[in-house]
Amino acid sequence: MKTVKAELIKETVKKMCIEANCNLPEDIYRCIRHGLSIEESSEGKKILSDLIENANYAKEQNMPICQDTGMAVFFVSVGQEVYIDGNLTEAINGGVRDGYEEGYLRKSVVIDPLRRVNTKDNTPAVIHYDIVPGDKIEITFAPKGFGSENMGGLKMLKPSDGEKGVMDFVVKTVEEAGPNPCPPIVVGVGIGGTMEKAALLAKKALTREADSKSEDEYYAAMEEELLHRINSLGIGPQGLGGRVTALGVNIETFPSHIAGLAVCVNIGCHVTRHLTKTL
Repeated sequence: MKTVKAELIKETVKKMCIEANCNLPEDIYRCIRHGLSIEESSEGKKILSDLIENANYAKEQNMPICQDTGMAVFFVSVGQEVYIDGNLTEAINGGVRDGYEEGYLRKSVVIDPLRRVNTKDNTPAVIHYDIVPGDKIEITFAPKGFGSENMGGLKMLKPSDGEKGVMDFVVKTVEEAGPNPCPPIVVGVGIGGTMEKAALLAKKALTREADSKSEDEYYAAMEEELLHRINSLGIGPQGLGGRVTALGVNIETFPSHIAGLAVCVNIGCHVTRHLTKTL
């Protein structure tokens, strides 16, 4: 049995909060550079160049890439052979608290959704746990800005709606979002399970590399077709027109009920941040 101290988890999370908010993931860099090579709009090219320049400057100066440093979202896989010396949830929230304070990151969380009083430390985090075989803890941090979060959507389709119904809903959601999620975007799609499972899948899809493909060839083809359809909408970088509206489309699925077809879209902005550490 491997022992991991809560203090180590807290310190790791603190560093992750700062690193993820100040360093654009390499996959997003790659996708923006590729977008720059295929964008036909002069305004779109300038915007994509500016995004790269902004990300480079943020990294050099250790400053946030975007002023919205997000609500802290974590996917945590805990090995069955790990003993945690301390409270895991408290350690993660403690790391968020310290990271957002020491990193001078904007604190955007309110303690109640209607009474809107700021917690002043960006906690509590949204934490999704998974128990897995092994003796390691894998922590994925995905700070989520709400310019893009607000543009997502969920639909309980009929099974007869099938692939076409799913794809039409994804494209419609992106089209209605327009410039609001700060394109070029990454589109996370969750299909199957129950209502809440589809939403979780869509969020987790955004932690995949934006230029990765589904391991299932059927869904990989859907991802490619959706990316083509979305980039044919003409929304373009920052909504000013062009062919690079999305950097990638990632689909995650789960078995479902014979009577249901849940589909959820979670949109990530051009700063789709994700960082994974293993302890």
